[in-house]
Amino acid sequence: MLNNVKVKVLNKNIKELPNFSTDGSAGLDLRAAINSTITIKTNATELIPTGISIYIENNAHAALILPRSGLGHKHGIVLGNLVGLIDSDYQGELLVSCWNRSDKDFKIEPLDRIAQLIFITIDKPALTVVDEFSKTNRGKGGFGSSGKK
Repeated sequence: MLNNVKVKVLNKNIKELPNFSTDGSAGLDLRAAINSTITIKTNATELIPTGISIYIENNAHAALILPRSGLGHKHGIVLGNLVGLIDSDYQGELLVSCWNRSDKDFKIEPLDRIAQLIFITIDKPALTVVDEFSKTNRGKGGFGSSGKK
């Protein structure tokens, strides 16, 4: 279990640490640490600073930066890299690659919530080379091979 993550506030405009919006929220809200409005043109990406860095330290854990579902569904704002992986030993500023996949420009204001941060447990199994796998019903069946329903 991950009980503690160290946080550095890098931007004086960040007055509060990322937080969970509700008791049931899985992700901490990340905010845009910018001094003025940024307009993301249609089909463009912008790298937005969050004003914080974290140090997970425990290599059995990592963090993921995920898009906010409302921004993606309502405004077409998703992550340019789809998911951001933060390794346990990374200590630099968290940056969010925002991609506007809509047909309208989108404005991000200072301290807007732009993404969310979750923490995950990492398994690091040993890899074993084999000549064959044991047979399964699916075998090498790929996309759609398990049926539509």
